[in-house]
Amino acid sequence: MRIISGHARGRKLFTPGDSNLIRPTADRAREALFSIIGNRILSARVLDLYSGTGALGIESLSRGATQVVFVDKHHNALELTRKNCEVCLQSMEPGSEKRAIIVKHDLNRGLNFTIDNAFTVRTFDLIFLDPPYNKGLAEKSLKDIDSSKLIATNTLVIAEDRSSVTLPKSFTRLTLFDTRRYGDTGFWFYTITPSL
Repeated sequence: MRIISGHARGRKLFTPGDSNLIRPTADRAREALFSIIGNRILSARVLDLYSGTGALGIESLSRGATQVVFVDKHHNALELTRKNCEVCLQSMEPGSEKRAIIVKHDLNRGLNFTIDNAFTVRTFDLIFLDPPYNKGLAEKSLKDIDSSKLIATNTLVIAEDRSSVTLPKSFTRLTLFDTRRYGDTGFWFYTITPSL
């Protein structure tokens, strides 16, 4: 597993080995995903939920995101993210490590996590949601995001799950506008429903 493009291009990422708790997004699917996102990543504030190895968030930083907040509950996942950030961010400009914030939080308990010892009230430009497959966590977390203050009019929310899963077309504020499938991996793209 490597960073595909940007300042940290080619940097090899630490992987979980045979851990059942962490399933990184395959390089091919990640490359396709970032091709879809395109320049939207430039200067974006990114939230990487169920961050695992941190590959999605680190790829975002490598491609020009301003800041990424990584959230996971598993110690092993947070350690992998920390190590991968160290390896990849050292190839970028000095001070880049401050652009990565790592938060330990159980997302089954909602989105009330703290950043820098303060509850987050900031909005994000891009939210990645990559929970364990087939557990219904993507839909639950989408509901939590939909009712949160983390999203604004232009926020793009991307949920990942097994490609055979069906996720809702809309929530109170979020509406599905695209779906892509790459082998076993599916991506669902949501944005806030425009007001009438």
